[in-house]
Parts: sequence; C-alpha cells; structure tokens
Amino acid sequence: MSKLIISVSGLRGIVGETLTPELACRFIASYAASIGPGPIVIGRDGRTSGPMLKAAIASAINACGRDVIDADVASTPTIGVLVRERSAAGGVQISASHNPPPYNGIKLFGDDGRVLDAQRGAKIRDGYFAGVSAWCPFDAIGSVHVESDPHQEHLEKVLDTIDVELVRSKAFSVLLDSNHGAGGLLGTRLLESLGCRVDAVGVEPTGQFAHVPEPTADNLMGIASRVAKADCGLGFCQDPDADRLALIDENGRYIGEEATLALCVTRAMMVGRTEGPIVINGATSSMSTIVAARHGVKTLRSSVGEANVADMMIASGAAYGGEGNGGPIDPAVGYVRDSFVGMAQVLDLMARTGKPLSELADELPKLAIVKDKAEISAERLPVIFERLQSHFHDAEAATGDGLRLQWSDCWLLVRGSNTEPIVRMIAEAETQEQAQALCDAAAGLMTE
Repeated sequence: MSKLIISVSGLRGIVGETLTPELACRFIASYAASIGPGPIVIGRDGRTSGPMLKAAIASAINACGRDVIDADVASTPTIGVLVRERSAAGGVQISASHNPPPYNGIKLFGDDGRVLDAQRGAKIRDGYFAGVSAWCPFDAIGSVHVESDPHQEHLEKVLDTIDVELVRSKAFSVLLDSNHGAGGLLGTRLLESLGCRVDAVGVEPTGQFAHVPEPTADNLMGIASRVAKADCGLGFCQDPDADRLALIDENGRYIGEEATLALCVTRAMMVGRTEGPIVINGATSSMSTIVAARHGVKTLRSSVGEANVADMMIASGAAYGGEGNGGPIDPAVGYVRDSFVGMAQVLDLMARTGKPLSELADELPKLAIVKDKAEISAERLPVIFERLQSHFHDAEAATGDGLRLQWSDCWLLVRGSNTEPIVRMIAEAETQEQAQALCDAAAGLMTE
C-alpha cells in the first residue's frame, strides 16, 4: 500500500506516512458533519498506534461539539453493539484489520450499529475531499465518557443465541489465539463463561503480533501445532479487530475461515433458523449454500463487503448470513461480522451433536477454494473482464461486483480490492487442482 486508501468503508494507511493525526481529524470532521445528533463511540484494536489515533479522533469529535463514549480496546462487533445500546449517533473503530503493524485505519458505523453502507460512506469520503467539517465554538466542545465495561452487553447477546448450560456441561478444552489484538478481552471472558478450559495465547492487546495477523493456514502453523500438542478440543484464531475467526480442529488441522460460516449455518439450520434466506457474498464458499439448500433454505449472494451482506440480509429478512473470511453475521446479535458469535455457535454445534470439530468439518460439502491476488492497476479491469469473458465463454457471467463466472460445479471471481491496490482472484471447485487452475488461467490472461 504505497498511498492512503480512502473508500466508502473508511480509510487505511501507514501511520506517520500516509495516515497522520491531522488527516484522521479531517476525516472524522467530515463524518461528524454528516450524521445525526448524539455521542459517538470510539474503540480500537491492540495496535501500538491505537492510543495516539484514539486521542486525536476523540479530540476532533469533541471539537465538533460531540461527546465521546470511549470503549478503548474493543472488537469491531462490540462497537456495533455499543452504538445501539448507548443510542449513539455512530461509532469509530480504529483498526487496520489484518494489515501489518505499521498500518492503522478507521472504520465508521451508523446509528444502527452497522458499518456504513456505500451511500453513507461515499458522502463522508466526498466531504473529506471537499473539506467539510463541523467545528464548534469554545463553549460547545464535547466531553469524553469512559466505558467501565464495554463488553458485557455484547457477551450477553452472544450467549442468548446458544444453549449455555449444554455447552458448559461439556467442559470443552479450547485454545484461543487473539494475536495481541482486540479479541482476547471478550474472547477469554466468553469461553470461561461457557465453562471452557482456555489456553489463552496473545490475549493481551499489545499489538505485538506473534505471527502475521491474517488468520490463514500458513500464518497459523505454530498455533495449529500447539492445539494438537496441548490436547485441545479445538483452536479459535481471531484477526486483530476480532470480526474474523479461523478454526483448527483437535488434530491440529487448519479448518479455516470458510468453514467457520458453513458450520455456523449448519448450526443455524439445526436449531430452526429457516424463516428466511441466508445471505453470503460472491466470494464466499458454496458450502453454506449447499447446507442451507438441504433444509429448503434459499441463498442470496451480495457484493463483497459486510455492509452489502447486511443490506441484503435486512432487505430479504434473512435468518443468517456472513462472509467466508470467517465472519458470521447473526441478526440476533447485530449486523456486523462477529468472531464471538462464531466461537459460541461452533461450541454449541459440537455440544448438540456430540461430535468433534474434525468430524463436523468432514461432514461439510467437499469443495476446495483458492484465493490469489495480482498487483495490477484497477484501471485495467474493464479490459481484463472482457478478455476473461471471451475466454470463459461457457460460463454464466455477472458483473455487479467485479466479474463472477459461474459453472455448474465451480466458480471464479475476479475483482479489485476495496482496501489494497490489487486484483483478487477467488475460485472454488470440487478439487484444489481445479480451483487453482482457474486462478492460474485468470492470472495468465491478465498479463497477456
């Protein structure tokens, strides 16, 4: 990322280079000018630059005549819950998600406790570029209220979705890897409240990541080995702002992020959450689609991005949803990806079935997904899409969000990233070789 990324969902950059306190304050001034009256919740992940940015952003919010509700270290879904519970005008999460330590960013929430949708986000982005602000006079400056316990209401909402006593009766042994991000505070509390024996790794929110923060198989090899050696029933691995969850089974096998949502959908169907469709995005594995279809439940696909998933969930009255990057979305808790929902509901599924995670994972539809990327300018995408459609002329093509090519037994999605200057290629097929071949073919066509 050689320049600051400003999009409808917020901004992200390198602290002290592309992201400075002055820039963050101007961005927040545009945000404060565009939303209704009321306080604004602020939270952050564990990054070392978080306290500095939080102080700058809180100052900017106060300078716009707004009060701040300071949650300090809290997960992204926790901020969404707090916005609703405190009747706030909005929320600001300071996090760069899975980016390396030099990065940080800002994610914005509306008064509904959801990450801003494209329309509202575009207004704030455009206001930033236009210099829009809402600075107030000296006698109207806001104040800061520090939350004594920002996690309790979120914890209660997650517990309300499962059979707590049943899970407690199993006394599961669990490894939690929060990688020194925001997830350890609530994660440990949740698992202990469910009667789990917890091997807590990296739960202190220091921002000193013990491994590359994106919870992928390569980055979690050490954690996977520890799960197996410690004789844990499973491992839960969060990203720094704890809206994504990857799973490791009792044998130390990386089950992954895609399986998180599929297992949560399996559990949702089991407990009768079939009153509406499920919603996933165009880059999410079809495992969830197949699981839902077995129960007569329809799947809708939105554009990539949790705001798009949430929009479609609300419009369609969906019973469940999420993204395949390990982010289940349960309307009973909030329309935000939530690793804590994933942890609680996977444990509930294990308790209800009496099956270990390895067996539950093996019962999922057998599909292989490959995620690749290429450093290609987004300006070339229209030409690339034409080339891909011409080459893969036997596929059903959709161009609402990048280019999605669908066959009867596989699919390929090619789209520009919203947060990085890259093009993502995601393919799913019955075998890893078939999915990789689709990505390789797409990459080859891009460079011709």
